[in-house]
Amino acid sequence: MDEPVHAEADGPVGRITLNRPHARNAVTVELGRALHDALVDLASRTRVLVIRGAGGHFSAGGDFAEVSRLRAEGPEALRPLFDNFGAACTVIGELPVPVVAAVEGYALAGGFELMQSCDVVVVREDARIADNHLNFGQVPGGGSSQRLPRLVGRQRALAHILTGDRLSGLDALAWGLAHRAAPAETFDAAVHEVVENLASKDPAALARAKRLVRDGLELPLAEGLAAERDAVVAHLGGDSAAEGIAAFDARAR
Repeated sequence: MDEPVHAEADGPVGRITLNRPHARNAVTVELGRALHDALVDLASRTRVLVIRGAGGHFSAGGDFAEVSRLRAEGPEALRPLFDNFGAACTVIGELPVPVVAAVEGYALAGGFELMQSCDVVVVREDARIADNHLNFGQVPGGGSSQRLPRLVGRQRALAHILTGDRLSGLDALAWGLAHRAAPAETFDAAVHEVVENLASKDPAALARAKRLVRDGLELPLAEGLAAERDAVVAHLGGDSAAEGIAAFDARAR
């Protein structure tokens, strides 16, 4: 049986592939666990991670066959499905390296929730994206009800969740849900360019900047600004900052 997630280190880049193409990479208990473990493992030995789906789709969300099987065992049997996937989505924000989502094809329900969890998103212009839980009489379980309002505001997020209307990759870009959108013929090149850019940056600076933005969203402005001052003073005292300053001085001469 194929592994639900394939993970490998490619030099400074950790590549994670959701590997259930026959099910459009639908989320199972095991996929959630494997995704979490791959993220933690690769973050310890690479500079940037990229997540994509096998077979031309990011992820179509939860696996209904698995949900039906677990429901038959009672409500608590469903909890590991959401706990494992939720842990994978949450750990992305806690890792010191940036995590890029390369989104093509379907990114629906849980797939959209994973996309929301990532630090940087590159989408194909024709991707089909939605929190469509309510279209099937379900409610979000992977973070949409909490992350989406923080990303796009209450009105837009709530209307989207309630209607389940589909977004294209270009819509996602316009909503601020993606950093970059590209047509099919240049999508892989766009992902490569973004990933290589991040991999070339100083890891300590990347980690501190990511932490400041992620944590700052949960803090009053004054506390966030104070944290930024503390971080920059600590960073400037380190070796990597000294190397960056020297390189800048050398270019300026």
